[in-house]
Amino acid sequence: MFPSNFASKFELLYSNTAWQLLESPCLREHTFMVVQLGFLGLLLFQLVRRIISLIIRHRSDQTELRDQGAQKSNIGIKFSISYKATVVCSILQFGTHLMMLLNMLNGSETLCTSPVQAFSSEIMQVVSWASTLLVVYKIPHTEHAKFPWLLRAWWFCSFLLCIICTALDIYFRIINTSKFGLQDYVDLVGLLASTFLFGISIRGKTGLVHTVSGDIIEPLLNGKDTRHSQYKRESLYAKATLLQLITFSWLNPLFAVGIKKPLEQDEVPDVDIKDSAGFLSFKFEKNLKHVKQEKGSTNPSLYKAMFLFIRKKAAINALFAVTSAGASYVGPYLIDDFVSFLTNRENQSLQRGYFLALAFLGAKMVETIAQRQWVFGARQLGLRLRAALITQIYKKGLHLSSQSRQSHTSGEIINYMSVDVQRITDFIWYLNTIWMFPVQISLAIYILHTNIGLGSLAALAATLIVMSCNIPITKNQKRYQSMIMTAKDDRMKATSEVLRNMKTLKLQAWDNQYLHKLESLRKVECNWLWKSLRLAATSAFIFWGAPTFISVLTFGTCVLMGIQLTAGRVLSALATFRMLQDPIFNLPDLLSVIAQAKVSSDRIASFLQDDEIQHDAIDYVPKEESDFDVEIENGKFSWNSESISPTLDGIELKVSKGMKVAICGTVGSGKSSLLSCIIGEIQKLAGTVKISGTKAYVPQSPWILTGNIRENILFGNQWDSCKYERTVKACALTKDFELFSCGDLTEIGERGINMSGGQKQRIQIARAIYQDADIYLLDDPFSAVDAHTGSQLFKECLMGLLKDKTVIYVTHQVEFLPVADLILVMENGRIAQAGRFEELLKQNIGFEVLVGAHSQALESIMTVENSSRTSKKPTSETESTSSNSQVEHEPDSTEEIKENGGKLVQEEEREKGSIGKEVYWSYLTAVKGGALVPVIILAQSSFQVLQVASNYWMAWSSPPTIHTQPEIEMNAILLVYSLLAVGSSLCVLLRAMLVVITGLQTAQKLFNDMLHSILRAPMSFFDSTPTGRILNRASSDQSVLDLELAMRLSWCALSIIQILGTILVMSQVAWQVFVIFIPVTAICIWYQQYYIPTARELARLSEIQKAPILHHFAESLSGAATIHAFDQETRFTNLNLSLIDNYSRPWFHNVSAMEWLSYRLNLLSNLVFAFSLVLLVTLPEGIINPSIAGLAVTYGINLNVLQASVIWNICNAENKMISVERILQYSKIRSEAPLVVEECRPANNWPEVGSICFKNLQIRYAEHLPSVLKNISCTFPGGKKVGVVGRTGSGKSTLIQAIFRIIEPTEGSIIIDDVDISRIGLHDLRSRLSIIPQDPTLFEGIVRGNLDPLLQYTDKQVWEALDKCQLGDVVRAKEEKLDSTVVENGENWSVGQRQLLCLGRSLLKKSSILVLDEATASVDSATDGIIQKIITQEFKNRTVVTIAHRIHTVIDSDLVLVLNDGRIAEYDTPKNLLEREDSFFSKLIKEYSMRSHNLNSLTTPS
Repeated sequence: MFPSNFASKFELLYSNTAWQLLESPCLREHTFMVVQLGFLGLLLFQLVRRIISLIIRHRSDQTELRDQGAQKSNIGIKFSISYKATVVCSILQFGTHLMMLLNMLNGSETLCTSPVQAFSSEIMQVVSWASTLLVVYKIPHTEHAKFPWLLRAWWFCSFLLCIICTALDIYFRIINTSKFGLQDYVDLVGLLASTFLFGISIRGKTGLVHTVSGDIIEPLLNGKDTRHSQYKRESLYAKATLLQLITFSWLNPLFAVGIKKPLEQDEVPDVDIKDSAGFLSFKFEKNLKHVKQEKGSTNPSLYKAMFLFIRKKAAINALFAVTSAGASYVGPYLIDDFVSFLTNRENQSLQRGYFLALAFLGAKMVETIAQRQWVFGARQLGLRLRAALITQIYKKGLHLSSQSRQSHTSGEIINYMSVDVQRITDFIWYLNTIWMFPVQISLAIYILHTNIGLGSLAALAATLIVMSCNIPITKNQKRYQSMIMTAKDDRMKATSEVLRNMKTLKLQAWDNQYLHKLESLRKVECNWLWKSLRLAATSAFIFWGAPTFISVLTFGTCVLMGIQLTAGRVLSALATFRMLQDPIFNLPDLLSVIAQAKVSSDRIASFLQDDEIQHDAIDYVPKEESDFDVEIENGKFSWNSESISPTLDGIELKVSKGMKVAICGTVGSGKSSLLSCIIGEIQKLAGTVKISGTKAYVPQSPWILTGNIRENILFGNQWDSCKYERTVKACALTKDFELFSCGDLTEIGERGINMSGGQKQRIQIARAIYQDADIYLLDDPFSAVDAHTGSQLFKECLMGLLKDKTVIYVTHQVEFLPVADLILVMENGRIAQAGRFEELLKQNIGFEVLVGAHSQALESIMTVENSSRTSKKPTSETESTSSNSQVEHEPDSTEEIKENGGKLVQEEEREKGSIGKEVYWSYLTAVKGGALVPVIILAQSSFQVLQVASNYWMAWSSPPTIHTQPEIEMNAILLVYSLLAVGSSLCVLLRAMLVVITGLQTAQKLFNDMLHSILRAPMSFFDSTPTGRILNRASSDQSVLDLELAMRLSWCALSIIQILGTILVMSQVAWQVFVIFIPVTAICIWYQQYYIPTARELARLSEIQKAPILHHFAESLSGAATIHAFDQETRFTNLNLSLIDNYSRPWFHNVSAMEWLSYRLNLLSNLVFAFSLVLLVTLPEGIINPSIAGLAVTYGINLNVLQASVIWNICNAENKMISVERILQYSKIRSEAPLVVEECRPANNWPEVGSICFKNLQIRYAEHLPSVLKNISCTFPGGKKVGVVGRTGSGKSTLIQAIFRIIEPTEGSIIIDDVDISRIGLHDLRSRLSIIPQDPTLFEGIVRGNLDPLLQYTDKQVWEALDKCQLGDVVRAKEEKLDSTVVENGENWSVGQRQLLCLGRSLLKKSSILVLDEATASVDSATDGIIQKIITQEFKNRTVVTIAHRIHTVIDSDLVLVLNDGRIAEYDTPKNLLEREDSFFSKLIKEYSMRSHNLNSLTTPS
């Protein structure tokens, strides 16, 4: 142990050296002179430079100067408040220093011992402020919107010097107990003026407005502002004055609206120009270009670009953050002086006590203002970076190459936008703690060094030990975060796929299988979440226990070294340890956020560096310079650049203006790829592609945007009624519009889910025709429409409106080939044959196989027709058209749309008003009925009680002065303190672990409830709910529950318990504090009640506005090829910017509102603290114990932080509870019928015969709507083939859906093999039936998994099914065979191959009943013929129900059911129906045979 005299000598030595520099008599003058000389020197340099430039300009053009002078004479100036205040403050500074100079000339004394230096400094001050006044006076005559940078730098330096010097002067006056003189009051006045000028220097704007000739008012704009004038919008923030910016009172108008009624999106003000997505996108791209040019790299560093993007705003935030951190340590520093004052009150004046109170208050005010500004600035910077990154991700997504797109699913990219960008935004908030951390640690050690000397080294060592614990924690946390994101990606990818293909899952009865798949993926994610949260709980224990550990170690060291611990020193140290707790507590969060942000940034950077489509793949040639619209020479293309064999090779093609070029070939021969090379979607390996003119593209899989039909057709073009009507009529859409109550303004569901395949295809064709392009690329546009409509489209569109256009079309229907000027026959990625129809037939190489298959089909129709009737009377064209104007349509969508007034997709559900107690109750009682919640609160309360007790013990037992001997030995004092402290730390460990366990279990339970609810929802829910809404809940909202909400609610309890402890400690010392605390608390509650309605609605609106961004992006990704082909990238990007701004508006005002509240609560708590200090100073000696009074001050220092944190945590928790509210919304969706009804389970071999009996079947979509199917009574005999045909809205699709119970009947029943299907479970029904849908659906994975997801069949059976559906050889040719990859949506397989794989599923299943919904629309005639034979052979004794557009697929049926207006019009054998000339079926056959007659004559050998 060190001897006590050594310790006292060291303390004396320290106190002599600590202030040696600061007590230098002329330090102030030296510092000011250096700064002033720098300012005046730079000012002089600028002045000389300006004079020289004016002389040069004057010599070059005197006339121009005279003209400018004449113009300027007509310009008036409107002075702003900020400019006037600048002039006043400058005059005030000039006047005070001039007065001081005159005072010094009259012999007044100064602190500086050198008169020359004192006079020089004051003269320099006067000159500097005189120069400032001159510059400010000249500003209105310049063209600047902002004050010169030099002036702002001078004001900034002047403010810093003023605040430092004033603080030191006051401190020395208090220490030396000397009276305040004129110099001190002048300094205070100068500080006020400097503070205002400092604020002006930060904002920078002059606010001046020029008025020309008294009429026109023009704000002064610099180049940067005018460049983006197109984005200019009104916003409350942009119009705010400096005082409003400091106090956030610019939000008052919004609160005035929000308190009266729930806010709507259009009532939220716009964001400032600098916060708009358009401006930010431009700025970020500029930085990316700069980095690219600087590094000479094609892939610029995202980190460098982000640094350049945020550096200016981040520097201002850092300044505020450091100022706040510095001001927060003034309180702990002054506690020892305050306790000394209370102890030795009789020897000191009250004035010193009041000045100490003023110093406390002043520091808290500076801390409050600076803290609110840096927090707000960090949120604003996060908003800017988020908008910029989302825009970059969107633009990148639009330009991804096909190979890159296959490596990133929509689920992953949703996570990039929602989760990864959010994590980078969170890091921006934590960024300021990096600058604050060293300041806080340094100040803490300095204060401890001042109070306990060498004991501070022990505190530093303890702090470093605690921090070193972060290294393994952070390392593991980073690994866990990376694994969480990977697991989340996998889950979101699978969720997205399930939602997209929900109809297929329900029809195939695979929903349970995929539910288990999602649950297993979630289990993996939960495993990593548990590891991460468990580590977070451990770190919470370490860092809540850190002040305890540091204080025990420090006080123990002091006892060992013999350093006297007085009450003042102990309390100052305890206050410092509490302050030190903040940076230490934030450090693990900071490191965790850095780890998360690093992982997320790397993921986004990797995505942004992926390959894009080749921008130089196509050479665009002006129309007048080329004879060809499309020209391909020696073309070699591949979807996969690493593949050995290219997709297309040796392509030579020249298409003249106005030519009609048809492309045909077998499935997978490269037809769609040929069109893709013309629009630049496929990678070009060699050759040239030249395009002359604009192009329009119709893809094979229809791409329909959410919105109304008219918007889809116009596609960004101007409305032209004549052109529009012409287009609609040609595309046979007129009758469809008549069916909808809102006509073409009827809203289409997500991906056109409420439209039939034919309607979607015709809307696509209408979109292309309305573009009035030069070149049309149509990828099998007639496959999804029936025979009559296909014929009409070909006649009215290709041979009508597009007769003078260049058209390249892919088709499987041979009847559309003869009119082509050129036919290309594709085979294995090459053009095997090219020529006109007659030429190709004569070549006898392979084309005749396709034609022959069609001829056979036609022949079968002719045979049936001829055998049915001996004499035929030709029907007129008018009669035929009127009878057969058949348009594919799903009547269910019609009725739903009528019901919703033209709007299928309704606005997203949004609760209004306060979050219901039942939401909180549901969350808190989800696990074990909420039994763990009281235990958590008890653990937290015990921690607070033990912590207060330990601090109280140290304050009470420590001697008040160094001359007083302690009543209890220091070792005993320290032992009791240590025991209490360790007990409190263990309570924290218990609380942290319980919160983590309860929080994760609750999140998992709510997730499972939502998942089960969604997957059991009826199809009508998915038809009217965009996937983005569901994914948003499964992604962002679930993330809040997983990682944030439990912690937020525990912080609420923590902060409430802490503030109660603080109030109890303060009130025990001076109960009079309640006199002001009670009314202030009432005001706080009023403020909270005033704030909550607005903030809550803003939070809800921001959550709702997030989904459209993701939804728009998903749509844009799926239609990227169409967007490129139509050159619509700019329009879609601008729409994305608009959606980002719609989200930014409520989000920005929500975080601003939080600062508005925090600022006011901080002010009120500062008032309580100041009142308590004045009370302690004023109370007579002897009434209070100085040590306990010091303890009250120790706790009171944090009162503003605690009071704000209580309200902030409550408000933040309420905002986060919105995620629970949203998840609960989707946990209570009306469910389908049970999957299994145990008491009514069918036999294992059901259905054995396969007969389907409809008894008085009636179906309607709502009680108040008319029936769609009316009194359907008929029987499909077992083992027969039944064709179903009918007009628009006749109910064909509804009938098929009724069989699978996608729609439940209103009356009547469907009986399959004597079993009423409404009585059995849905799984039992659907798993026994087979369906091949019109839209082929493949799932990401492998070929085998797509054919047999339930693993019910052997490899041999799977190969047999593949061979039967003509894909055996294709799969064998691949290296992985049955394990060959299937990417998202099956994009790496052609549409025809996908349809064949769907057929393979049914061949494996071998159900007694098979339903075909135009299952061979996307295959060529030859393959179609083979498939029909396979179906006939494989399902020989089984029931086959067919809806088909190709007549020969129905003509072979045993029975044909004709529906009309929801009723049975005809039901008989094809032969019997054809015998009646007036039958609907008879007219349909005649139409088909007449249309194909010409082709038949061509194909008949001579």
